Amino acid sequence: MRVKGRFAYRIDIGRVRVSNEDQAMVLTNADGDVLMIVCDGMGGHNKGDYASRTAVTVLSEAFKNKPKFIHSFFARRWLSKQIHLANSEIYNAAFSNEAYKDMGTTLVAALIVEDHIIIANIGDSRAYSVRYEGMERLTSDQTYVDYLYRTGKISKEEIATHPKRHVLMNALGIYPSLTLDITSTPYVGFSILLCSDGLYNNISEKEMHAILTTEERPEQKIETLIKVANNNGGSDNIAIAYWEVLKNDQDR
Repeated sequence: MRVKGRFAYRIDIGRVRVSNEDQAMVLTNADGDVLMIVCDGMGGHNKGDYASRTAVTVLSEAFKNKPKFIHSFFARRWLSKQIHLANSEIYNAAFSNEAYKDMGTTLVAALIVEDHIIIANIGDSRAYSVRYEGMERLTSDQTYVDYLYRTGKISKEEIATHPKRHVLMNALGIYPSLTLDITSTPYVGFSILLCSDGLYNNISEKEMHAILTTEERPEQKIETLIKVANNNGGSDNIAIAYWEVLKNDQDR
């Protein structure tokens, strides 16, 4: 049985950056599968924008042209393959064009196929499950400070103020090969939020949850999230992709 829902996605430049290098997308197909993507480009001078747009384009075009997924196992393999293809395209563009040197992007993607959800993650954009009782992070940040925290070098409280908190340990398009976190778990009808660090660094998870559990439409919820993040400083570009399960299909 497939879960019914509605979705919205949006990017915003924030209040500090002079360009927007974030991208977001949500797509559905005739079979009821859902693909969500958020990318946060890096490299400056529009290079990050090129990298993030390339990643979203590769995945979204492949999804539009994909015949029916036979099983979640093949869906996971398909998603991994497309991300590796995006990595190659970005890396090759940077390798062959000096103007694109050192560009890259984070990527977090969620693919819902029947009763499974596949989450892929590179970098520090995040995926959350959203239920009435709270939010849960479904990804781990691939950052230097997260590594320090996991190895016991710093406390959780020190992460937010550490001078190297923005240093990534992994990104799409930086190297010819790719290390990818990908998981497949049963999906039982919870809502999904994907976002770049421009959102979660400027608004608490408690505030996010309060906004996402109102009676507003998904588009209005995203607009409110961005407004609050910008009112709290808007220190970076913001990308959000949100899939909301219709109430009668939640937590079946």
